[in-house]
Amino acid sequence: MGMILRILFALAIVIATWNPTGWSYVQWALIDTSTFDATKALLGVLLVAAWLLCIRATWVSLGLMGLVLAAIVIGVFVWWLLSMGIVSSDQGTMQWIGVIAIGVVLGIGMGWSLFRAKATGVVETD
Repeated sequence: MGMILRILFALAIVIATWNPTGWSYVQWALIDTSTFDATKALLGVLLVAAWLLCIRATWVSLGLMGLVLAAIVIGVFVWWLLSMGIVSSDQGTMQWIGVIAIGVVLGIGMGWSLFRAKATGVVETD
């Protein structure tokens, strides 16, 4: 359950930052900068803090090799989905796949230490 919650948290951060629907922080706050105010700045700072939390936890937990391996596994899985005709290769679908892939990699990275500790009994500290 902990891993799923971490993946959902990372997906929420990625989707809130940018997504193809047009309902995201980038489209709301950064496209029309003439109306930039304290609310947009506060939400931007909170998003940056959340991104830094996700990236730092992922980097510490997975390291470069784990990060590359997770990205490769997800990339090959997407390739398989495309080759089986399960998903289409249009621009909107590929954008969503990219957003979801980034969120899943960050979520796995945030939860990997927890998974490893439960599986091996070794606790990771930084």
